[in-house]
Amino acid sequence: MTAGGGFPELDPVIHAQARLRVVTALSTLPEGDEITFPALRDILGMTAGNLSVHLSKLEGAGYVSTSKTHRGRTPVTYVALTRRGRLAFDDYTTAIRALLDAAGTGAAGAASPGPAAASRISGTGRTSPSSADTDAEETGHPS
Repeated sequence: MTAGGGFPELDPVIHAQARLRVVTALSTLPEGDEITFPALRDILGMTAGNLSVHLSKLEGAGYVSTSKTHRGRTPVTYVALTRRGRLAFDDYTTAIRALLDAAGTGAAGAASPGPAAASRISGTGRTSPSSADTDAEETGHPS
């Protein structure tokens, strides 16, 4: 689960923005529930073609299942997150949280910030005029 630098690896199938949105939306359904393709498309605001491509990729990884049936004479496609997909999403969210935690603490072998970032973090050095400087420039008087 970790890459060479000690950071957790992110599942590339889920990590793509559109697929992350799909998996996130499907994860809100109770396990075993399904959603119709048009309802999912509308929730995500995606085109049918774009959603279909991403669902195919997720289905190939075993993360989603699709089933086609008919409601009367109308064909209906249902989409669900599989057990494997739920586990992969849980692993993904754990990994992303670990990355964010490491970024917040500087852990996991992260490179130290450069001099400009260090001065902003420590409060030394100036990267932009202060509000007092701006007020002085606008009014001609220091605040």
